[in-house]
Amino acid sequence: MTDLPARRLLLVHAHPDDESINNGATMAKYAAEGARVTLVTCTLGEEGEVIPAGLAHLAADQEDRLGAHRIGELAAAMKELGVTDHRFLGGPGRFRDSGMMGLEQNHREDAFWHADVDDAAPYLVEVIREVRPQVLVTYDPHGGYGHPDHIQAHRVAMRAAVLAAETGYRPGLGAPHSIAKIYWNRVPRSVAEEGFARLRATGTDFPGVAAVDDLPGVIDDTEITAAIDGTPYRARKAAAMRAHATQIAVDGPFFALSNDLGQPLFAAEYYQLAHGEPGAPNGEREDDLFAGAGA
Repeated sequence: MTDLPARRLLLVHAHPDDESINNGATMAKYAAEGARVTLVTCTLGEEGEVIPAGLAHLAADQEDRLGAHRIGELAAAMKELGVTDHRFLGGPGRFRDSGMMGLEQNHREDAFWHADVDDAAPYLVEVIREVRPQVLVTYDPHGGYGHPDHIQAHRVAMRAAVLAAETGYRPGLGAPHSIAKIYWNRVPRSVAEEGFARLRATGTDFPGVAAVDDLPGVIDDTEITAAIDGTPYRARKAAAMRAHATQIAVDGPFFALSNDLGQPLFAAEYYQLAHGEPGAPNGEREDDLFAGAGA
């Protein structure tokens, strides 16, 4: 294990593009600082809606080739962020995008939402025991906004973190490893409100504006435990988001998904500590996810 970088960060996301929207600046910052940044994406995002008309034929209800295309988009995004270790849970296509909650796609045999958590978690346990991260980032129990794959990614990540530390659990997956700190992606309400006020004052080419509560993971400011200033990496984050061209349209400091509703592109990224010891005194916000995480 002596050849591992001193700091190791693992992120678990549901679909290609989630990582760039939620953590692009954080990933670019730590990668630039020499940390090992590992991304595990749980599905190929096959059920995503396609923004460019010229690529509409890739959609699930047409040629159903969007997943393969999004593999390339994710690779391009990771290049922009300087991240070289990105994987799909169990390999590309092991688990299929489940679509939005309540759709018939939720019940496909290969849908991620349909998978038993204890069947999916070992794939992540293997990654954890190989990479040995001190810090894990994933979604809150609601998946940020209730998407079944986001909820499932949370469940799988949290379960795998427990299993990876158990001495007797599947020795063939590597030596046990305990993750020191687990964070959930969050957005402080005051930051979201300020971002939307700026969007309305500046104006964009998007025909509409999303609502604050449409953003995943918005919570009261007092519940935020870590804030990463990604200002020096804003351009890299925006470039990574543009790489996901089937899913995201970027307009300066704002962006929109397939609903064409503008929302702020945040350079600062925020987290809530879900497991581990705080790395800042007296309830202050951490400015480093590795603070107090140990070696």
